[in-house]
Amino acid sequence: MIIVLKKNTAKSDVDSFVGDVRKMGLDVHISTGVDKTVIGLLGDTSKLDPEDFLAKDIVESAERVSAPYKMASRSFHPQNTVVTIGGGQSGVNSCTIGDGKTVPLIAGPCSVESEQQIMDAARAVKKAGARILRGGAYKPRTSPYSFQGMGVEGLKLLSAAKKETGLPICTELMAISELKYFDDVDLIQIGARNFQNFDL
Repeated sequence: MIIVLKKNTAKSDVDSFVGDVRKMGLDVHISTGVDKTVIGLLGDTSKLDPEDFLAKDIVESAERVSAPYKMASRSFHPQNTVVTIGGGQSGVNSCTIGDGKTVPLIAGPCSVESEQQIMDAARAVKKAGARILRGGAYKPRTSPYSFQGMGVEGLKLLSAAKKETGLPICTELMAISELKYFDDVDLIQIGARNFQNFDL
């Protein structure tokens, strides 16, 4: 259930309301905007009536959310999620994603195959205006006999391209055991095949 509080509700009133909800055995997710607060009720709300919440002076609206993706819903989280990639690293250009002002281009080869190839690609995508270099160091393949990527060596080549061009790097993670090699990776991709890998 999502509860929207009225504009400029005092923090003490929000805290009191949240305390009352927690006494019902529910948890809350609070999203504070510029002038409104949205409270998501987490837990079994099936026996609650939204009308009971509307009786409170500070509540503007109350509605049930039955969708399983409510944590990503604009009703539950109305602000944009803004992420800065590559920020705070010497010699690396930062890139903001989700600010609603720019659409950053992420580009590069499907797989990292050689030093020459990834360096040429990095220079080309930077010249074309890309903000992030993407290349697959590990490659998921249907056949175990197909090229599986360069692995750790491919990650080293991506890091070298990052150092030369200043572009943050993005590559796909195939297994949690490989995460220890991703220290210099700025944006980790989880590919379509691995969305079924619940460990990731």
